[in-house]
Amino acid sequence: MPLHVVTAGESHGPGLTTIVEGLPAGLELSQEAIDRDLARRQLGHGRGGRMKIEKDAASVTAGVRHGRTLGGPIALQVANRDYKNWEERMNPWPVEADVPEVHLPRPGHADLAGVQKFGFTDVRNVLERASARETAARVAGGALAKEFLRALGVTVVSHVTQIGTVQAPERSDLPVLADFDAVDESPVRCLDAEATKAMVNEINVLRKKNESIGGIFEVYAFGLVPGLGSHVSWTERMDGLIAGALLSIQAAKGVGLGDGFDLAGRPGSEAHDEIFYSEERGYYRETNRSGGIEGGMTTGEPLVARVAMKPIPTLTKPLRSVDIATKEPSQALRERTDSCVVPAAGVVGEAMLAIVLAGAYRDKFGGDHIDDVKASVAAYRERIGWKVRP
Repeated sequence: MPLHVVTAGESHGPGLTTIVEGLPAGLELSQEAIDRDLARRQLGHGRGGRMKIEKDAASVTAGVRHGRTLGGPIALQVANRDYKNWEERMNPWPVEADVPEVHLPRPGHADLAGVQKFGFTDVRNVLERASARETAARVAGGALAKEFLRALGVTVVSHVTQIGTVQAPERSDLPVLADFDAVDESPVRCLDAEATKAMVNEINVLRKKNESIGGIFEVYAFGLVPGLGSHVSWTERMDGLIAGALLSIQAAKGVGLGDGFDLAGRPGSEAHDEIFYSEERGYYRETNRSGGIEGGMTTGEPLVARVAMKPIPTLTKPLRSVDIATKEPSQALRERTDSCVVPAAGVVGEAMLAIVLAGAYRDKFGGDHIDDVKASVAAYRERIGWKVRP
């Protein structure tokens, strides 16, 4: 069965719901692992006041018994604690109170296009679902995908490489999984201590100027087998699937795989990863400029995707807009907001990459029970003579 993840819910509604369909039976899950990822999504210097309200945790309401999957759809719910302050404005049912409409769309947000598309007069009908609060539901679903991948020896991690004008220095070596062990201890989830300090300062300076700030994060997957995805159809190419998933994250504006856009300015001899073979290692590459993907398929090297995030469009000093009721010039809507979400976006990126990769493993290896999947993966590794990377 193909893996399918769908979310429901609004930013200030009663809560968020995630349905994950297609995981095999017998997969051991951890409540702690799910809630840990939800907590990690709330990390990062530059987050706003809502992070002090929401203490996200997922309640599993279907598809799991005694800590193991049953093979059917899994339902998770994440409550919105702030709903008690929005119950009149966001109640699913009619209320007697006079709830004012919002008529001030924000530049850079879904507000204006959404009311035009759906015929609304109230921007809140759009902004509540378009909000990045929805990503909490994705992280909950992604945590299940990560547990499935972990059972197959695959680990997904992320880190921040740029915030505003501050960039972490380029590494001279290829990262290994152990490098990410303490990444969450950095207030901006950056692996470089000096860059961390500069990034924190950059956020502080721009926050005092009532500005939001963007940046870049990288997400890695270690332990993949070669051949996930396919070259035979554009709908099955792994690079396209990954790019689409990562660009679906609110405020994401660019995705590069491996060295990404930097490859455009290099000669071919400096753009590709030469192939070697030894009895000890099997086929291997000494560089990873492709980011672990060639021809729409994984190569078995660490998968690397880089995501550029724009500054979020809700500003404490609003931009110019137009009142959609009067058509008069006005300032855009101002709501409680974050200054910088790049560190948290990396955790969302992990979830989205994990969902795509888990789906690729399900498509390629099938299996009704997790033991069937493991056996199929082991047989494939043996057939191609694949040496598991350290």
